[in-house]
Amino acid sequence: MATVVDVAAYILKRCGAMTTMKLQKLAFYSQAESLARRGHPLFDEDFQAWRGGPVCRELYAQHRGKFLIREGELPVNDCEKTLSEEEKQTIDAVCAVLSSRTGNELSIRTHAESPWKIARGDLPPSAPCSTIISKKTIQEYYAANPIVRESMQKQVPTPNTFI
Repeated sequence: MATVVDVAAYILKRCGAMTTMKLQKLAFYSQAESLARRGHPLFDEDFQAWRGGPVCRELYAQHRGKFLIREGELPVNDCEKTLSEEEKQTIDAVCAVLSSRTGNELSIRTHAESPWKIARGDLPPSAPCSTIISKKTIQEYYAANPIVRESMQKQVPTPNTFI
């Protein structure tokens, strides 16, 4: 199974340099899409309900102190080989929908969604929190509130494909 760092490295390879906040959110939404559509996670690591939105500590440990991160700055061998084609398609679909958003926009979006709210309980938005956002909560919420609509999941025709 891939790790969160493998998924993050793949996102950077596909989307280019970005803020670490945006990378965390795209990794979160990729995990959510996998749980909701495929019924299992892309990686085992969990996300916590930090004040800036979901953050995976294992990924945070790799970019701590950085604002911007680029392809090649994460310690992975070959994320292309680690991820299956289906996993890459899941990540690609999420990136197609959300990569044009800023990290701050994605953070605001997560604050409006139940998984982050449930994990934080009655804490004010500015309070620190390390509560894990359960995979079950993520799966249930995003199955009912898809990140990627069905129409976006259809494979894009290649030049050799007849429509």
